[in-house]
Amino acid sequence: MGFQAKVLTVSDGVIAGTRIDSSGASLRERLEALGYEVVEQRVVADGKENVSEVLLEMSNGFAGLIVTTGGTGFSKRDETPEGTLAVLERLAPGVSEAMRLVSPLGRLSRGVAGVRGDTLIINLPGSPKGAIESIAAVEDILDHALSLLLDYHSKHPNSDASQASR
Repeated sequence: MGFQAKVLTVSDGVIAGTRIDSSGASLRERLEALGYEVVEQRVVADGKENVSEVLLEMSNGFAGLIVTTGGTGFSKRDETPEGTLAVLERLAPGVSEAMRLVSPLGRLSRGVAGVRGDTLIINLPGSPKGAIESIAAVEDILDHALSLLLDYHSKHPNSDASQASR
């Protein structure tokens, strides 16, 4: 269907120039391979207020997917979930739960997912491997979720199977 996406990297290190934004670049590449038009890619310092402010800016008037990478762990500055929760209108806990199951380290992620307006926002881990594993865990439902969110009349992914079993 060709949805739009945005990528937000949350990292004090990338902001300071001591780290390269490998996760943001990997996510952009993966989303484009899935057919998304990545219309924006940004970096913000860690912290609840920083994250919530930028997510508000990025989601205002936007219809599509925003993925964040970084700030979902246990360090003191990892406040991406808190900043995201400050802007979400509705949670999508099944998305977060599916991503946590992809690996043992995934269970350490505090990332959340949910909706603000016409935007689905998903927190991903900060490592390139963790970010890609996590998005891969839910990529099969993303188009359908966005179709529902944007009130597109898409065919339910299980409609043929459910009709055949009746």
